[in-house]
Amino acid sequence: MMVTVDISMYPLNVDFSGRVQGFIDEVATRQGLRVSPGSTSTVIIGEYLHVMNTLTELLAWSHREHGQSVFVTKFILDYEAG
Repeated sequence: MMVTVDISMYPLNVDFSGRVQGFIDEVATRQGLRVSPGSTSTVIIGEYLHVMNTLTELLAWSHREHGQSVFVTKFILDYEAG
């Protein structure tokens, strides 16, 4: 099953733009995902389990690398955003 995730990251520190770009860059290194950064959120498209496992890893990675952040997400199952 495919999933489209719309995710926004809000780091809880002053240097937010560098940390957001770091997260986007890390997502983009993952094989099997389509990643489309936008001005307020990033769209990630892929197979459901792969996307969910990737997000689990990346949230932990982000916390280790950048500290606390708030992530706001929308999940759309069986839909591929264009």
